[in-house]
This record gives sequence, structure tokens and C-alpha cells, in this order.
Amino acid sequence: MIKSVSLWHYLTRYIDNFLLVGIILLMLVGLVTLYSATDGDLSRVTSQAINMLAALIIMWLVANMPLQHMMSLALPIYVVGLILLIGVALFGEIHSGARRWLNIGVTRIQPSELMKIAVPLMMAWYFDKHEATLRLRNYIVATLLLLLPVLLIIRQPDLGTTLLIISSGFYVLFLAGLSGRIMTGLLIAGAGSLPFLWSMMHGYQKRRIMTLFDPTQDALGAGYHTIQSTIAVGSGGVIGKGWQNGTQTHLDFLPEKSTDFIFAVYSEEFGLIGNLILLLLYLVVIGRGMVITANASTQFTRLIAGSITLTFSTYIFVNMGMVIGILPVVGVPLPLISYGGTSMVTMLLGFGILMSIQMHPKLVKT
Repeated sequence: MIKSVSLWHYLTRYIDNFLLVGIILLMLVGLVTLYSATDGDLSRVTSQAINMLAALIIMWLVANMPLQHMMSLALPIYVVGLILLIGVALFGEIHSGARRWLNIGVTRIQPSELMKIAVPLMMAWYFDKHEATLRLRNYIVATLLLLLPVLLIIRQPDLGTTLLIISSGFYVLFLAGLSGRIMTGLLIAGAGSLPFLWSMMHGYQKRRIMTLFDPTQDALGAGYHTIQSTIAVGSGGVIGKGWQNGTQTHLDFLPEKSTDFIFAVYSEEFGLIGNLILLLLYLVVIGRGMVITANASTQFTRLIAGSITLTFSTYIFVNMGMVIGILPVVGVPLPLISYGGTSMVTMLLGFGILMSIQMHPKLVKT
């Protein structure tokens, strides 16, 4: 009995129980919704459960990692990520018109997913090194650290990942104290660059944005996803149609129903009440992340914790926004709910960092 208690203490000593409960509950919601979205395909559900288990193990490993080690890995991870992105640009595999994957022999990897963590980690490390002498040039250098991978990823093209990485980097800049005047200037510059960005977009990306304003202008093409998902969300009503009873889902009107549009499946079957419960679970996780950010003892931990938490919030907003038709379809999964292993591992790696920050306060320089 004593040995079992000691083992349990060893396994959970660096795990934030409050955060873990929120994550597990969201994962269970994801598995239940996935079962319905795949018409009871147990192989897909089992595959996702394995993805979740692998991600939880990675989260545990990172949570047990002292933050000094994490800081020392920031630069190498960032450099390796850039090299892999260059490898994708030169030798990456093309699927559906996009070059995002790199075959490394034993498996294929998507290096852009790594940069969702590597970029804020690198920027937080940089600001921590220059905390005592922060000048405008430091913010310029940090912005360049953000733009290098962004320019490589937007060429793949991968608009969803690009937006998330830009968001994660912007949050670091904001939390590092970038003045409101400079932020306003950046927003103006960003608005001025829109014609250039528009010219870089592929035809299907332009159509997605244009159909945001009127999906019916291409009801069977670029607007199809938005039309069908909004019908599904609206038809759920207050209490939903019941688990596995969604007509949009099971009559196959809803596209990408196990990945990007799984929120439409959930909304149709569980309705407004189910959505409020889901949002409450997300708020628990986000709230705990913000508490960890507020309690962080160094510049590095505060910046990386804040960026991870706010980027997680951005995931939720962008996915739900595109499902209900207020944002263009950009291919962002609903965190901890959508089917997929790579994004699951990335998110739980981030949560592992949050737990390490919360549970290793004495190991961080003050």
C-alpha cells in the first residue's frame, strides 16, 4: 500500500490536477463526439484514444522537466524547426496542392506544428536574456524571429497554422511590454500589407475569404462548408437532437465532420446547453492557464505561459468562428476535440510547459 502511494505521488508530483481534470473532460467529450461523427467507427475512436495517451505521456515528460532545461532547449528547437521548414520547402511532399509534410524515412512529420511551440519559446527566451536592457531593437529582433518561420509556412500554404503562430508571437510581444503606440503602428502596417498578402494567396484561399460575406455565391464550392455547418449548429436548438441523431452529420451533408467541423456535430446533437457546458470546460482550462501566468516568477515563464494560454484561446475562437460563419475556413482544429494526433501532441506539450512552470517554482531563477 505504501509503495503504491509512493508510486502515485511520484507520477503526479509535477502534475497540476486542476488543469489535468479540465483536459481529461474535454478529451472525453472529444471521444464521444468523434464516435458519432464517424458513425460509430471504433477504429477511428481507438486511434484517437492512442493519440491522446501519447500526448498525455509527452505532457507528463515535459511537466517533469526543470525549466532551466527548457530554456536551454529554446534556441536548438527553434533552429531545428527552421531547418525542417526549409527542408519542407525544398523536399516536402505535396498533398492536395500543399507542401507541408517532410518524409524522414520512418515517418512523415509536419514541422509547422513544432513551430507553434518553438516560436513563443524562442521569443520568451530572447526577452528573458535582455530583460534588464529592453530597447526597441529587441522588439524588432523578436519580430524577425517570428517572421522567419511565418514566411516559410505561408508559402506551403498553411493559412491556419500561420495565423496561430503569428498570434502566439504577438502575445509574447504584448506581454513583454510592447508599447501601445508601436502596436498601433504594427496594426496599421499589417493593414497596409493586406494587398501584398492577398497577392500571395492561392485562389482557393481568396475564395474562402470572399464567400465569408456571402456563402451562397458558391454554395456547392467554397461556401459549402460554411452553409452546412451553420445549418447543423442552428438545427441543434436549445437541447440538441440527441447523441448520434444529428441529420446533417449522419446524412453526410457536413464535410470534415471529424476534424475541422466537429463542433458542428457537437452543436447539432447537444444544442445550446451542450455548447455552454463545453465553453465552461474551456474556461476552466484557460482560467487555470491565466492563474499560472499571473503566478510565474520570471520573465521567461510569464511570457511562455501567457502565450500558450492565449494561443489555446485563439484555437477555440477561430475554429468556432469558422464553423458558425463569422470567420473564413482556415483549417484550425477544435482543441482537444477534433481528430488528429499532431495538434493533440502540440497542445499537450504546451500544457506540460504550463504544469512545469506551476510545479517547479523553486527551480526557476528569481
